[in-house]
Amino acid sequence: MSAASVLLVRHGRTGYNAAGRVQGNIDIPLDETGLWQVEQTGQALRELYVRPGRRQLVISSPLERALQTARAFADPLGLPIHRDERLRERAFGDFEGRSAEELRQAWPEDFALWCRGLGGEMNHHAESHEHVGARGAAAVSEWSRQADEDTDLFVFAHGALIENTLQAMFGIAQRFPDFISVTTMDNAHWARLLDAGLEDPDRWILKDYNHGPALADTPLWEHPQSC
Repeated sequence: MSAASVLLVRHGRTGYNAAGRVQGNIDIPLDETGLWQVEQTGQALRELYVRPGRRQLVISSPLERALQTARAFADPLGLPIHRDERLRERAFGDFEGRSAEELRQAWPEDFALWCRGLGGEMNHHAESHEHVGARGAAAVSEWSRQADEDTDLFVFAHGALIENTLQAMFGIAQRFPDFISVTTMDNAHWARLLDAGLEDPDRWILKDYNHGPALADTPLWEHPQSC
């Protein structure tokens, strides 16, 4: 038995996102634009995926930017939010808090390797893709198995966490460890998985990826104050 669907939602924009700084496990809240983004996303999620007779189970990373995004969806519905440490963002070690230019100046070779997906960040105490994906997939599996076919699971987390989790869930990381099959989602966007209808409750169909509200395709998304 498992949830009918899983929605993996990335948090809204933060000041670090806007400045191009690596966040990792630094607990950065949403900025003004991010707060507006998650209001739009929360409304879109409720309109698209909340239906009479169905239940919603909401889990979140304990980092504030993810919790703020979860609250924008769950609070109007009166739903509790369950925190799960396994949904934290990938730890980036010494890279955290630094901009791309600062990384380029400090460690040019490792920064170049990181940008090419060749693991330069691993020389600076970053968490491996495999470990991130394994903990994320375990969290999704455990919570999904607690649900049933009348329940939709909403997971509020982070870009690298979602990317690595999907690669683990679909077995891509195990078969092609050097292949990056999905890119990080935009802020306040989501992926949607549907139950594959097989005996294995951990088999899913990826229905949508990097989906967002209609406003996300307009200049208003990154600059709501200008309109």
